[in-house]
Amino acid sequence: MTEPLAPVGTGDAFGQALLSCWRAGGRPGTAYEVVERDDGYVSIRDASAYFAPPEEWNAPERWAVAQAHGRVLDVGCGAGRQGLAMLRNGCDVLGLDASEGAVDVAARRGLKAVTGTVDRPGEGPAEGLGLFDTVTLLGNNIGLLRGREHARGVLAALAALVPPGGQLLGTAADESETGHPAHAAYGRLNEERGRMPGQMRLRIRHGTVATDWFDYLMPSVDELCSLLIGTPWRLNALEEEAGVYAVQLLKVAG
Repeated sequence: MTEPLAPVGTGDAFGQALLSCWRAGGRPGTAYEVVERDDGYVSIRDASAYFAPPEEWNAPERWAVAQAHGRVLDVGCGAGRQGLAMLRNGCDVLGLDASEGAVDVAARRGLKAVTGTVDRPGEGPAEGLGLFDTVTLLGNNIGLLRGREHARGVLAALAALVPPGGQLLGTAADESETGHPAHAAYGRLNEERGRMPGQMRLRIRHGTVATDWFDYLMPSVDELCSLLIGTPWRLNALEEEAGVYAVQLLKVAG
């Protein structure tokens, strides 16, 4: 009789996937990130995508990186691919990520990075670093807004890190544009539960380790703009391509 598998342990699965890929030279086919949704849908992503050079990015992401200037806080920096590009463009960049493994990889690649969360980006290792000209939510990290219940708090926390006229650059995939039946059904389920259609409950797995479950958001542009109401942020510019978009938000004076 086959022995039962050991239960999945809780830990930094995302960071472990990045570290495994980094140790293999960032090559495709060497490490994978498994993303599990709470309806049972599972997707697998080659971790080498987090090391891809700018010529392999989509156009909205390249556009967003090109808008960055001055002191930059790269929130959810991952392995540092966007942060390093902004560094090469002359920006003074600090990466921030909740994953200790991601921060380790980004630092090994030459990006100054610290651990911290999007809910409290100015606390912990990032405390006392002053204001930034630019904060970023790249690599679809507009998803870190999580949903209606958390978005305005996150946007307020990020606004506290920039002066009036400062900018937030972010990218996202519009989940409603995929046309995938499983995603459409999940969107309907979300609406029945009173959640935003593009809101997801996820966990990341790598090997025998999984992260805790967390919320992630893939909003349409209109949905994102609705979340800006009552915050200091205003949409200033938009770049779109095939269901993926980038935004430049400017902080207005209070």
